[in-house]
Amino acid sequence: MAIPEKPSDHPSFPKKSKIGVLLVNLGTPEGTDYWSMRRYLKEFLMDKRVVDIFRPLWWLILNGPILTFRPSKSGKAYQKIWDKDNYGSPLRKFTINQTQKIKENFVSNQDIVIDYAMRYGIPSINKVLDNMMSQGCKKVILVPLYPQYAASTSATVKDVVFKWMLKQRWQPDLRTVAPWFDEKEYIKALASTVKDNLKNNKKPDVLIISFHGIPKRYFLAGDPYHCHCIKTARLLKEELKLPDDQVLVTFQSRFGPEPWLQPYTDKTIIELAKTGTKNIAVIAPGFISDCLETLEEINVEARELFFENGGQNFNYIPCLNDNKYSIKLLENLIKKNLLGWID
Repeated sequence: MAIPEKPSDHPSFPKKSKIGVLLVNLGTPEGTDYWSMRRYLKEFLMDKRVVDIFRPLWWLILNGPILTFRPSKSGKAYQKIWDKDNYGSPLRKFTINQTQKIKENFVSNQDIVIDYAMRYGIPSINKVLDNMMSQGCKKVILVPLYPQYAASTSATVKDVVFKWMLKQRWQPDLRTVAPWFDEKEYIKALASTVKDNLKNNKKPDVLIISFHGIPKRYFLAGDPYHCHCIKTARLLKEELKLPDDQVLVTFQSRFGPEPWLQPYTDKTIIELAKTGTKNIAVIAPGFISDCLETLEEINVEARELFFENGGQNFNYIPCLNDNKYSIKLLENLIKKNLLGWID
């Protein structure tokens, strides 16, 4: 009995399957104008992982006062860090640069397709995954660009990917890079960035390690984020060989009236200045790329608070961005997850 050939209208795929590597960052508005900001904020704040308030009530609050007034306020904040001539958002610039530099390190293997997407905004995760499939990627490595796991960051990236998978007749094999909050290479990358920065700056009396906050309620519900942050900070302190009294861990970017993880970064900085601390440095290791929360919230707003309350020297230490330590870290994380998939 002859084996029937495939129907002529059956979709064809490349004979040799490829591996897709998808880097996913938080996202960014397309511009600082009202409507660009509104679209971005609506997509972000409608995510149930980000805000888990009773949905009908939250819909009224979000589509009422928040999306009426906040886009203008946020747009003014973004204007302070916006690059009008090139990429616009710094986060977009650094994500593109990270992707390009990693591509260059894998250029010898034509069977690996490396690209980036944004959880909120463009390019969307769905669009980039569709493009990878069209190029013959039957295996995908997902790289959420969040060192510490939180439901409102890492999990929401996975949610989108899993929903996309549900729609696929022929699903690709999928691997997700685990949070790297305690990876030796990550800690060494942070420490090297701190040391490089402090070479040309005044030695701080206190190093503040500031992480993006989450509502305390999320932590009590079982989110491991706080534990991951504290371990990252402890390992970084040990790597830098700093005494306990020279390092503080704080949390920033709280939103709404309910309590978030404490101590708060802004209040801590004010208190330090008022009690006589003259020199501080701040690093935000929860962000792999500089963004609004680091460049505006810390390097502009927190800096002003420190000076207004008596501080003298404020040193913001940039994120890993696309520096050599960052690229080496991401490349090695990808290589570990390629084991068994490539020769």
